[in-house]
Amino acid sequence: MNLIVAVDNNWAIGNKGELLVHISEDLKRFKELTTGKVVVLGRKTLSTFPNGQPLKNRTNIILSHDLEYTVSNALVVHSVNELLTQLKIYPKDSVFIIGGASVYNAMLPYCDVAYITKIDYEYDADAYFPDLSAELNWEMIEISDIKCDSGIKYTFQTWKRVV
Repeated sequence: MNLIVAVDNNWAIGNKGELLVHISEDLKRFKELTTGKVVVLGRKTLSTFPNGQPLKNRTNIILSHDLEYTVSNALVVHSVNELLTQLKIYPKDSVFIIGGASVYNAMLPYCDVAYITKIDYEYDADAYFPDLSAELNWEMIEISDIKCDSGIKYTFQTWKRVV
């Protein structure tokens, strides 16, 4: 299973329910990697999408503890166990965990590859992703050249779980 996330130097991912910054190349990479795949996200992350609607050309699975919560054009599951059971029907490499923080934390133990956009800045934030550089069982296997968008420097990194 994969995950994809943009983090700053402190591994922050959001503030007050919003992304820290919008980088067009990051959004393009996200679309390229996830189109035609399965995306797993939380209810709060879904609410940040245009019109609060699931992403097009993907199988959207929403993890929500609210048993009454429903979404058209998406599957809603209510626990990590229910999610893992549902995901068994898909190839592991076609599944992307896309946030938010609680979903990343719950699903990180099941992921083998992490696509990280590492932003060279420290934002005010209230949501964080685990610092993979401090984890013994993760290693960076690929890093892009430094890129720049509207003065924001960043790299694309690929991390892999070490067995």
